[in-house]
Amino acid sequence: MNRILDIKNLQVSLPTANGVLRAVRGIDLHVDKGEMLCIVGESGCGKSMTSMALMGLLPKRAEVTAEVLDFDGLDLLSLPKKERNKIRGMRMSMIFQEPMTSLNPSYTLGNQLCEAIMRHKGVSSAEAKERAVYLLTRAGVPMPEKRLDQYPHQLSGGLRQRVMIAMALMCEPDLIIADEPTTALDVTIQAQILRLIRELQQEFGTAVIFITHDLGVVARIADRVAVMYAGQVVETATAQELYSNPMHPYTRGLLNCIPIPGKTAPGSHLESIPGVVPSLIGELKGCAFANRCHVSTSECSQRTPSLELEPNSTSLHQVRCPITATTLQEAM
Repeated sequence: MNRILDIKNLQVSLPTANGVLRAVRGIDLHVDKGEMLCIVGESGCGKSMTSMALMGLLPKRAEVTAEVLDFDGLDLLSLPKKERNKIRGMRMSMIFQEPMTSLNPSYTLGNQLCEAIMRHKGVSSAEAKERAVYLLTRAGVPMPEKRLDQYPHQLSGGLRQRVMIAMALMCEPDLIIADEPTTALDVTIQAQILRLIRELQQEFGTAVIFITHDLGVVARIADRVAVMYAGQVVETATAQELYSNPMHPYTRGLLNCIPIPGKTAPGSHLESIPGVVPSLIGELKGCAFANRCHVSTSECSQRTPSLELEPNSTSLHQVRCPITATTLQEAM
């Protein structure tokens, strides 16, 4: 596959009253064309900050640096603002977590769906509406022609999210970033939206970065998975390998917290990861997970591990942990 996005050592810092918050601390990621990459991690680990940095939507006070931030041959950090705006919406688009805060309540859905394609591609109003109706139909929105004249408050949460998916596809982008797009929906609608995103991604051949904290979601839709903790990627692997052979203690801890039907007794206590995430204000020495890891050594709190290829893996499996797979397996 051809690579559509390549990230090396991405860092995002924000000044606060208590010091500099290092929200993203050296992210290394890549996405291939037509691939579904899921980024998973608990709240505050830097998932959304990473996506906002890619889209150029961070506040002005945020400092963004990277060795490589390449989108299909374009250096996103060095692009002038005007050129970045041309990419955003046309070649890169985003589906946000809460559509009601993303859709403008003062404009009809038709206006909002057609605006980007008319601006970026210069098509006529009639052509834009035809594209909007087609994508609303593909997104499972009933009576799509009627919806163009409606306002966001007239739709249910599930329909608004379907409109956001259609909007993200209006300009046929190469990459879509979906930032926890199903969190605010009930379980039934969530399953429908997940299936829809996967089907449309495969139909249009669009690369997708899907951000979530739900490992159940990851298992259903991911081609590859990146696990984040405290502003860093701690493990990347194919979805199949991550679930069958997790290497990082944090990944194993997350998977152990999931109840297993037929094995987890009703009313029994679920597993949990002890301790709390360290503060990301100021410099963080050593492994960020060391204070919660039951296999850590004195070296772990002194030396920051790098993301390295797991030698015993059958695929491109990278882990930010010096402990060998054998040692970890014995400790678990």
